[in-house]
Parts: sequence; structure tokens; C-alpha cells
Amino acid sequence: MPPRNFEEFWPYYVDQHRNAVSRRLHFTGTLLMLLCLAAMPFYPPALLAAPVAGYGLAWIGHFVFERNRPATFGHPWWSLRGDLRMCRLILLGKMGAELSRGP
Repeated sequence: MPPRNFEEFWPYYVDQHRNAVSRRLHFTGTLLMLLCLAAMPFYPPALLAAPVAGYGLAWIGHFVFERNRPATFGHPWWSLRGDLRMCRLILLGKMGAELSRGP
């Protein structure tokens, strides 16, 4: 059954990000995306760079390291929200606990 809300989607998202290199690429891409968005008022082309930085690195993580299909293709907004949550949990040192829970 497909997820009905983000909280149901989250365990699937975590399961799709088990590879540490992939998570690092997501983390870096998410931070670069946020930096691009912060720079946008001063340098408008940064808005165009934001999705390239974020999705480019994340998709490398999926296709090369996870060997799975990015969740963005089926759930773009929940996937973005998942990227932001994962980034926060990595910064807080709590992503390992999420991975331990299993799917």
C-alpha cells in the first residue's frame, strides 16, 4: 500500500538511504541547495543551481552507490522533506538510530 502521509513515507525513505556514501552525498547536496537558496537574493542564477546541486549529488548516490531509484520520482515533496530531515538528523548525530529501526 502506498504511503498516505510523510510519516508513513519516512521508513521507506530511510531504507532507500542505507549506504553511507549516498547519505554523505545527500547531506552535501542538501547543504549546497540551501546555500544556493540563501544566495538567491544577491545572485538570482543561484536559484537555477539549487536543484542541480541538491538532486545531482543525491542521484549520484542512488544510481552509483544505492543502486535504486530515487524516491523523488514518485514523491518529490516528501523526498525533499526527507532530505531535510536526514540532513538535520546527521547534524544531530541521530541518523544512525533511524537506520537501526529497519524498514
